[in-house]
Amino acid sequence: MSDIYESAATSLGLFSSPCLTKVELRVVCKGISDRDALSKPDPCVVIKMQSHGQWLEVDRTEVIRSCINPTFSKVFTLDYYFEEVQRLRFELYDMNSSHNGMREIDCLGAMECTLGQIVSQRKLCRALLKQSNTVGKSMITVQCPAVPSFLSPLSSLNFLFYDFFSKSDPFLEIYRVNDDGTQQLVYRTETVMNNLNPVWKTFKTSLNCLCSGDHERILKCTVWDWDSNGKHDFIGEFEATFKEMRGAIDGKQWECINPKYKVKKKNYRNSGIVILNQCKIIKMHSFLDYIMGGCQIQFTVAIDFTASNGDPRNSCSLHYIHPYQPNEYLKALVAVGEICQDYDSVLHFILYSFQVSHDFAINFNEENPECAGIQGVVEAYQNCLPKIQLYGPTNIAPIIQKVANSASEEVHTREAMQYFILLILTDGVITDMADTREAIVHASHLPMSIIIVGVGNADFTDMQTLDGDDGILRSPKGEPVLRDIVQFVPFRNFKHASPAALAKTVLAEVPNQVVDYYNSKGIKPKVPSEFEAPRTFGH
Repeated sequence: MSDIYESAATSLGLFSSPCLTKVELRVVCKGISDRDALSKPDPCVVIKMQSHGQWLEVDRTEVIRSCINPTFSKVFTLDYYFEEVQRLRFELYDMNSSHNGMREIDCLGAMECTLGQIVSQRKLCRALLKQSNTVGKSMITVQCPAVPSFLSPLSSLNFLFYDFFSKSDPFLEIYRVNDDGTQQLVYRTETVMNNLNPVWKTFKTSLNCLCSGDHERILKCTVWDWDSNGKHDFIGEFEATFKEMRGAIDGKQWECINPKYKVKKKNYRNSGIVILNQCKIIKMHSFLDYIMGGCQIQFTVAIDFTASNGDPRNSCSLHYIHPYQPNEYLKALVAVGEICQDYDSVLHFILYSFQVSHDFAINFNEENPECAGIQGVVEAYQNCLPKIQLYGPTNIAPIIQKVANSASEEVHTREAMQYFILLILTDGVITDMADTREAIVHASHLPMSIIIVGVGNADFTDMQTLDGDDGILRSPKGEPVLRDIVQFVPFRNFKHASPAALAKTVLAEVPNQVVDYYNSKGIKPKVPSEFEAPRTFGH
């Protein structure tokens, strides 16, 4: 990793998460036209990432001398987050200059996109914009190749503990020791009560989280005796690398040492023995595997047009369109939709409202309720407000069932080609809670996720039930959800935060929900063709 990248990455907060998905980008340029007709350019591409409105340099390619069609060998490695809009800018420079460094005058063109667009399309080809914002003849292609590293290996571990002294209530913690010496908690087992020889449940975690993919990384394991007052008693600890754990055959053993006892007690040997019964590596396909295998996100929006929102012509209405300040519905729409549109190649968003008719097409076209991208959704929403009358109860089960019907058709294909996300924006208490619970339980068997954003200051207590964070959601008949597919957030929690914070919260669980669904069905991602023709977009 270059010093430039490390500096920029720190500024951008790219090292904040203990579990990252990394992607590799390769750059090719065609038809570079130089300012000097007598010589060929010496091209170099700089990649920048936007942070707080500023473009920060992340890395740059090598310089290729006298070349108008360069294929750069430099590979950019970036951290990828589905739930964030990661804006990138690729700037092409001619380094055929006696001036040290890069000057604006040496810039031959630039292209802006999001990392999500590159990942979902795998090969993004666009014309470079000149400094005058006119389209030039030079083309840039950014490729995100599907490589084996996109497989997400899981480690499956099972420990037991022998305490030679007395019964205790032990639990085990595993810490990853980072390069800077800091320790990151990776996993904490359950507590086994009043047991001399507890066997903890087998657990699974990604190798990325466990050891950052480094089998030689030290893992520190500590055993504690649980206490109800929270002041747990330290039993002992040991260190091992994942490589040592992986090589465990027929019960690898480690002595659990309490350093204080080792110093004080002359004949002290250990405070017990930790035995690793099982350590397996399980290959799991990742969210990126499915996206790069052609899986598209089908995005549907349902907006609450019930009377409780207030007359849109009144400035107190939640639907009031202020000339300078978007309302909460618009803010939530754009924050979530801007990310999802990167994963739909045709940019067709379906937009409904619920009022008297609980799945009314906002564009007034029942045969084709689709809108062209998030901009089309915003325009359809704003255009319909003067033409409708708000009315009716807040029933959301019908719209869940409608999207579920489309998702059911995808199930029969046995392919990972379409996953459905339903965004529901509502201002009040749901009036068909029983039917909604039934619809969600049914939808949990389908390639589908539901995001609910509560707008305004209503009591959203019932929404927490749908989220399932307080327990497993069940239908009125007692049937539990197969998967947790609902994420609810009240917009008021993000009123003074950036739109990116809202999007990050509501979309963070989607990648795991996608993977969980396809893994549960035994559906593997398609392998993208390495020779697929690039999709070309102008500006």
